[in-house]
Amino acid sequence: MAFYITPEGYKKIVDEYNWLHNTERPRITAEVSYAASLGDRSENSEYLYGKKRLREIDKRLHFLRTRLEKIEVVDPSKFVGETVRFGATVDIEFSDGTTESTEQSWTIRGEDEVDMENHVISYLAPLGQALIGREPDDVVVFESPRGKREITIVAVRYPRG
Repeated sequence: MAFYITPEGYKKIVDEYNWLHNTERPRITAEVSYAASLGDRSENSEYLYGKKRLREIDKRLHFLRTRLEKIEVVDPSKFVGETVRFGATVDIEFSDGTTESTEQSWTIRGEDEVDMENHVISYLAPLGQALIGREPDDVVVFESPRGKREITIVAVRYPRG
């Protein structure tokens, strides 16, 4: 299964991988080597912490490497029209009578790019799945953590390349 990501999201993952591999891991390895040279490792907190940090870095590098093998970069600036696709920013209006603010904008991206504070959701999230393929004026019902919600799509736009 491929996971979709924007070019910006892909760059962020590659940058993190390169930083961990080329900068952070060698730095921590040097610290561990120095701490090991000081003698008794069983009570050497710098050595023990460094080894723990190396395990964390290696685990993250493995995750990122595996992720990079499975992702497919999609450039949403290439899309036009009003059909909701990956990368779209969708203005929605809640029409289910909740007290929540009635209009919101959500951008649909990959799961590695989710940022709820800035209204960026995954295309795999319930709202993301409910919006894909829809158009303005469509009424959509989806299952949220608070139960069934009904929204109306107000507008769809894509980033400019």
